[in-house]
Amino acid sequence: MAIAAQYDSKIVEEKWYDYWMKNNYFHSEVDDREPYTIVIPPPNVTGVLHMGHMLNNTIQDVLIRRARLRGYNACWVPGTDHASIATEAKVVARLKEQGIDKSDLTREEFLKHAWDWTEEYGGVILEQLKKLGASCDWERTKFTLDDDLYQSVIKTFVDLYNKGLIYRGYRMVNWDPEAQTTLSDEEVIHEEKQGALYHITYQIEGSDEHLVVATTRPETIFGDTAICINPEDPRFTHLKGKKAIVPVVNRVIPIIEDAYVDLEFGTGCLKVTPAHDENDKVIGDTHGLEVIDIFNNDATLNSFGLHYKGKDRFVVRKEFSEELKEKGFLIKTETHMHKVGTSERTKAVIEPKLSDQWFLKMEDLVKPAIKAVLGDDTDIHLHPKKFENTYRHWMENIRDWN
Repeated sequence: MAIAAQYDSKIVEEKWYDYWMKNNYFHSEVDDREPYTIVIPPPNVTGVLHMGHMLNNTIQDVLIRRARLRGYNACWVPGTDHASIATEAKVVARLKEQGIDKSDLTREEFLKHAWDWTEEYGGVILEQLKKLGASCDWERTKFTLDDDLYQSVIKTFVDLYNKGLIYRGYRMVNWDPEAQTTLSDEEVIHEEKQGALYHITYQIEGSDEHLVVATTRPETIFGDTAICINPEDPRFTHLKGKKAIVPVVNRVIPIIEDAYVDLEFGTGCLKVTPAHDENDKVIGDTHGLEVIDIFNNDATLNSFGLHYKGKDRFVVRKEFSEELKEKGFLIKTETHMHKVGTSERTKAVIEPKLSDQWFLKMEDLVKPAIKAVLGDDTDIHLHPKKFENTYRHWMENIRDWN
């Protein structure tokens, strides 16, 4: 047999992978051997695999091949995930490139484009895994919108609901106004951006005195329901128990005290907008403040925005700051570097928003997970050992899952 002068990985890899596939070496059927199964963490059909997928799947392949060599009935189940919200963002972006607006399509027409995308990229992903040499049982390939998996999801949801573990809650969420969906904290990318700090005066009710509040988001003034001062701040002792008037809006709001206010930041006075800031919501709940949601789902202002109703938040920020300046409420603007949360999916700036959502109670669900990894009699170990502290921190500080 002639040996090539130079090693050609493409020829060698294709030859042996074809040989493995023709001999069905990766397929598994139930028998008397001890099973060893890996269900692939299904990659999203939002594009193609990246280096992280390469590492992840190589580790799985090493484990499954080792199990075969040790005589286990080894089965590596492959599949892809619909990742519906992230996929929708990709499909909408491609439609825009073609001059098509999603809102002009019927549901059926849009789903046709979504399935076209899935078939295109889902197939690419599986072929990429084969190029890696992944020894998956390809006859068992699944897609998370397959009918049987879909029915399992619905059954599990109903089962958890009937057990009292799933409930409806009106909570502060990370809202993506472009995708019009909530995001987990992990899907919010905090980027350092240059913005502005607007110093705005609020008149004290019944007097000519004013206090100054600094904010990076003047458009949220329409949702202000209190001014907060630190009870230990000597500068504002005389304001305790008094009320202020929201500029332009002319709403009378209380001046409250809370140790949350940083004495050193800004002016020492904090405008409280419970509907549009997570920390403000905590203060609002503590002090029983009114909650005024000023945004539509697409981040335009609703009727609480008065004459700015229907305008985008960033347009309002510019126009309203000009109005505040003309009317003498805006006394100065400073350049300000701060972190802005953006959507990993659409790159839109995230809007903290109160929303009615489904939540899964995590308190009891995490206990077996903690015991399984950190319990005295466990056979599971994390390497390096320092990650046990990371795992404990995750599990003991987990919030109810949205």
